[in-house]
Amino acid sequence: MKLGLALKPHLWNNERLALARQLGCDSIVAWVPLPAGDGVWHTEDLACLKSQVNKHGMELAAIENPHPAHWDKILLGEDGRDEQLEKFAQTIKNMGEAGIHCLGYNFSIVGVQGHWREANNRDGRGGAGVKSFDVTKIPISELPNNQNVWFNTTLEHRSPIGTIPPATEDEVWERLKYFLKHILPVAEKAGVILAAHPEDPPVKELRKMGRFLRNTQNFEKLVTTFPSKYNCIEFCQGTFAEMYDADVIAAIHKFGSMKKIAYVHFRNVSSRLPSFNEVFIDDGYVDMIEAIKAYKEVEFDGVIIPDHTPVVTSDAPWDTGMAFGLGYIRACLQMVDR
Repeated sequence: MKLGLALKPHLWNNERLALARQLGCDSIVAWVPLPAGDGVWHTEDLACLKSQVNKHGMELAAIENPHPAHWDKILLGEDGRDEQLEKFAQTIKNMGEAGIHCLGYNFSIVGVQGHWREANNRDGRGGAGVKSFDVTKIPISELPNNQNVWFNTTLEHRSPIGTIPPATEDEVWERLKYFLKHILPVAEKAGVILAAHPEDPPVKELRKMGRFLRNTQNFEKLVTTFPSKYNCIEFCQGTFAEMYDADVIAAIHKFGSMKKIAYVHFRNVSSRLPSFNEVFIDDGYVDMIEAIKAYKEVEFDGVIIPDHTPVVTSDAPWDTGMAFGLGYIRACLQMVDR
């Protein structure tokens, strides 16, 4: 297993890449690393990202999430999705040419939303800031504005008038199947794994939008409907731990034995739904030592990254929190590799 770190565009620089290597990382995951441009991420730009990571002695293991403007019509099943699919396919081909062999994606209309407390609420251990979710406080009746597709992103090419039409869970599944039917064959030829992230929070509906990838049963449906080895899971352990019927160790064994785990978000939470806090990696209800042992038992050899670290008291809270997470994971990996 390899140790990695995810970097968003505002965090992407040589200093943090150097820090990642100093803290023991082998790999980097690039979170939406390029602007929307003309709807395609081009080979030369992708190759530059990879080269920059390589110069620091690491590999660019995956890109996490396409730009929202690249696939809003795909997510919503709107007119124009076939044109977006053609451009999306070209991005996949370009990733393969650049030597980047995994794309993590979140097939979600509204993304991570709900009743999240402010990050500075200081309810965590020692007064650390943690995010919280409570299913009873979801703004269920609020439809997103027509421009706000995925993680509250404002897409300027969409009309500001009106709201996004509601969608059922079955409708979202049909759209996901349509996406994979067209893109998976391209990914297979390009040698690029498509890795699906679970809905976070994993509730059935959020703001009148169905949430298909919300439980282990639906993930099993995903990987058996499309049994290609390039159709995998971005295994966000924190989100699997949030699910109503969560059994994280069993899920690792299930999907790990099927060789369907592309890479791992190694995160812990205080409890399952209906409510939870995103706590420190060593402070949740999941036994993280047992989780690492489970990955070892299924012979998972991919990348593990920390995720959603609490806000700590520091001049550099993100860096400090991630350093804690990386150190914890590195120690766990060394333990099971003895």
